Amino acid sequence: MEHRLDPLLRPRSVAVVGASARVDSLGDWALRNLGLGGFKGRVYPVNPNYDNLQGHRSFASLADLPETPDCVIFAVGDHRIESSLDEAIAAGVPAAVIQSTLYLDNDREPPLRERVRRKVRDAGMLVCGANGMGFYNVRDHVWTCGFDSASHTAPGNVALISHSGSGMSGIIDCDERLRINVAVSTGNELSVTMDEYLDFALELPETRAVGLFVETARNPEGFRAALAKAARRSIPIVALKVGRTQKSAELAVSHSGAMAGVDATYEALFDRYGVQRARDQDEFATMLIMFAEMFPVAPGGLVTLHDSGGERQLLVDLADDAGVPLTELTPDTVNALEDVLDPELPAVNPLDAWSRGGPNAAENITRCLTLMMQDPGAALGVVIHDRAPDGRIYESYLAYMQRARADSAKPVALVAARQGTGHDRAVVSSTHAGFPVLDGVAQFLAGVRALFAYRDFLLREEPSPSVVGEKAVRQWRTKLAGGSTLSEFEALEMLSDFGIDTSKCVLANTANAAVAAASDMGYPVALKTAGRDMLHKSEHGGVMLDIADEPQLRNAYADMAERLGDDVLVAAMSAAGVEMLLGVKHDPQFGPVILIGSGGVLAETLGDVQFALPPFDAAHARRCVDRLQLRPLLDGVRGKAPVDIEAFCRMAARFSEMAAAVADVLAEVDVNPVIVQEHGAIAVDALVTGQKTEGS
Repeated sequence: MEHRLDPLLRPRSVAVVGASARVDSLGDWALRNLGLGGFKGRVYPVNPNYDNLQGHRSFASLADLPETPDCVIFAVGDHRIESSLDEAIAAGVPAAVIQSTLYLDNDREPPLRERVRRKVRDAGMLVCGANGMGFYNVRDHVWTCGFDSASHTAPGNVALISHSGSGMSGIIDCDERLRINVAVSTGNELSVTMDEYLDFALELPETRAVGLFVETARNPEGFRAALAKAARRSIPIVALKVGRTQKSAELAVSHSGAMAGVDATYEALFDRYGVQRARDQDEFATMLIMFAEMFPVAPGGLVTLHDSGGERQLLVDLADDAGVPLTELTPDTVNALEDVLDPELPAVNPLDAWSRGGPNAAENITRCLTLMMQDPGAALGVVIHDRAPDGRIYESYLAYMQRARADSAKPVALVAARQGTGHDRAVVSSTHAGFPVLDGVAQFLAGVRALFAYRDFLLREEPSPSVVGEKAVRQWRTKLAGGSTLSEFEALEMLSDFGIDTSKCVLANTANAAVAAASDMGYPVALKTAGRDMLHKSEHGGVMLDIADEPQLRNAYADMAERLGDDVLVAAMSAAGVEMLLGVKHDPQFGPVILIGSGGVLAETLGDVQFALPPFDAAHARRCVDRLQLRPLLDGVRGKAPVDIEAFCRMAARFSEMAAAVADVLAEVDVNPVIVQEHGAIAVDALVTGQKTEGS
């Protein structure tokens, strides 16, 4: 199982430049952690001030080593890193770990970080960092971190790759329930980017889930390819993506030299490849534990068992907030529960199974949980009980779960309403046995939502390869390559050439020509200015609708020609419907991104938009539409008939195929409105701007 990153992540020999006997120094911990991790290769401390360190012979320089090590851990300050790196490059060392920030006061140009980057690039060296905290390859017993660490048992089942060093250690050192196999603090990614570490983790047979703490994708194409690989292998990924707000994005730039990227694009990227997004580190860790220990889950919803009526009611509210479906129990399940429960307890899900207690209370509760989990609509179950004194758990709680899973073959967890501990031996052993003991109902429900969403993602059908006319692609690529903005007439013509239904329109530059066009298509019509620089016509009085006859049209033309010029567009009025929006924005990292949303004035006032990466099929478009705030309008309100959602989704799919086919020459598209009618959908107005390419 060879990988390009083997010299870095699976070295056979490691040198620690700057190894030290000074307690708690970077040089002390870097050397010590190789031993704590059980490194099986050869270790070479490098420091001329020592003959022996931690049982290893110490060498004055890399040149004095008996062999060229696979990897060097630099445990020296920024004032020494450049010369130490030069020595490693001269020795032919293929990989290195740099944890320092690469910043010097009163530095020269180019600054240290850029000088080191160039040296690493020119040498083809694999580097973890800089400005990171190293990595743990627990599976292969290679720990390169330079600080105190918790113990980790090999092999684990979760990989964690983090742009934040504390975002890595704060997860893996604080909870034994999370079984880490590989964890990497990528830092500034001088030569190895997050996608490459992800590819390495996906090749490990033990990997059941991957966590990504993401600031940005420094290699967007590779990042997308790695996510696609995870999707193909059905390995769930949980992402904690920072930079949602402008302020957060600015901090990401200062923290790691990374542009955080447009958050909506990452939402589309994650949606495309089934990546589940966590809001904070508590959700992040909980989701990873659940994917590692509970996945896969069956079809259906959640069943929950409580010993408190109030906490049961709270669960209903929190599940609604989280978008987690609760199973509606079948009549057979209800009848069976009524035979077990005390008469005053309703046989419903969520279930409060505790009333009078008594000698058979534990057996009755166990039976209730088993019956609910055996219900055909149950995907997984949870016991929600508070922790015992001192944060402990009662053995009877674990017995509930074990019995219920044995009788239902479905996953089950124990969740405390308040925070407990991830170090209690019963908690850890139960979790690792496949019965997770978790903390916090809200973050557990976020994990359930992620489990269900990934389950449903795996059931999606692969979209059929798109078929786009080569003639249309050639024609419009040539037109757009100069970076010009198309006229509305040209924009609608382009959409039509790619199979998108558009309103009929005719160019005219005299009143008689406008009248002839209207007579041919039939009244009522719309009149729009066709001035080249008039991109937002309505703001300039350049749109007149529902013109009913020739006299009204002549008056309208005279007025518009006097104010805005002779060139106009005569367009057929479309039948009434719901106004929607289709758009394209060019993301600097991932290229074209499709916007699907509510149209007309609502596009600007509400911002009710979903984002998707092209190309996609009508089913994917439908998922985006169903997430819109104003989705109920499409079903008809106040006596109006429902509109043709599927026609709009087919249009969106063709629109995405168009965007993908001319991606490199397309800067922006705004199709607003698209009128979704009772039967069909039609694009009424469009703005298309090209993107200038090299040589055009």
